[in-house]
Amino acid sequence: MTTVHAQARRAFMKNMAATAAVTALPAINFAATSPVTERRFAPQAGTWRSFEVTTRVDILKPQGLTRLWLPIPSVNTDWQQSLDNAFSSNGKTKMSSDGRYGAQMLYVEFAADEAQPFVELSSRIKTQNRSVDWSGKQTATEDPATLAYWTQATTLLPTDGIVRKTALQAIRGARTDVEKAQKLYDWVVLNTFREPKVQGCGEGDIETMLETGNLSGKCADLNALFVGLCRAAGLPARDVYGLRLAPSAFGYKELGGNSASLKGAQHCRAEVYLQQHGWVGMDPADVTKVMRQETPEWIKSPSHSVVAPVNKALFGSWEGNWMAYNTAHDVKLPHASGPALGFLMYPVAENAAGRLNSYAPDDFKYQISARETTA
Repeated sequence: MTTVHAQARRAFMKNMAATAAVTALPAINFAATSPVTERRFAPQAGTWRSFEVTTRVDILKPQGLTRLWLPIPSVNTDWQQSLDNAFSSNGKTKMSSDGRYGAQMLYVEFAADEAQPFVELSSRIKTQNRSVDWSGKQTATEDPATLAYWTQATTLLPTDGIVRKTALQAIRGARTDVEKAQKLYDWVVLNTFREPKVQGCGEGDIETMLETGNLSGKCADLNALFVGLCRAAGLPARDVYGLRLAPSAFGYKELGGNSASLKGAQHCRAEVYLQQHGWVGMDPADVTKVMRQETPEWIKSPSHSVVAPVNKALFGSWEGNWMAYNTAHDVKLPHASGPALGFLMYPVAENAAGRLNSYAPDDFKYQISARETTA
């Protein structure tokens, strides 16, 4: 096992320790709960929205030389346009990348005698809802080498052993790639659950999840599991790491962000390549989030009236109140002394004392906000 993998696994197990004993989902008597009006969740592509996203970082207790890395939106597709970036700082700044996946970042270096290190980054993007027309078909256009690349194993996404065994069991009986993706999506929704106590978005150590049988977590755990199972089943797939920017237009409080303060709004999604549809958006982790947190009761059935529209739509669609940073795994930060990251979705900093806790924005300290614009 590599040092990075071992460190990630230890971090994962530490995060999950508080919930390791939760192995069975207690039943809820839906007949005893108050009735819920039928909900609607049906994102459709067609209307672009413009946002300016601002990240402000202040190092409250500088110790020696301080290095900082801020993710920058670097995805340009038919559902997002990453436009431009502006920044100010009292440190030395440089645009950089991970050198492998194309994940862009702002690198800032503060002198040891800088008493109040700060940086402010503003990024402009355009985004729209994403949806797939399942009745339409297209000829595959992605390069075969690219598709092969997105089936490879990574440090936290192995594709052999228990991961492959689980994937093959889950897709039993499926004949097409759409059927395989649907079975894997359904497997994640039915067999995992959202655990709010997990720090940040989780770690995404899917082998440990399957080996321990502790299938709880957050988006970086549950969507990573979906992506890893897809790859193990031969389906090109990838995580897309980003940030919720605004409330959901469909009234789901758990599927949106508070634009004025996006603390904890980081969220990753997933994409799967299907031969007759191209890259298709998926998000089984958000289904489990609605099940666990949208109502006071922990909903256990994806067919419940609150969950069913989300469960159906997030297989092939997602809402454009969210911005993607990148699709990078195993991120090696330039000039970093600490280990590689499983993903880059949070501000990261290091000083003489080591790496700061990216999941503690009040201690770090950083704030993220979004403003919807007309251009």
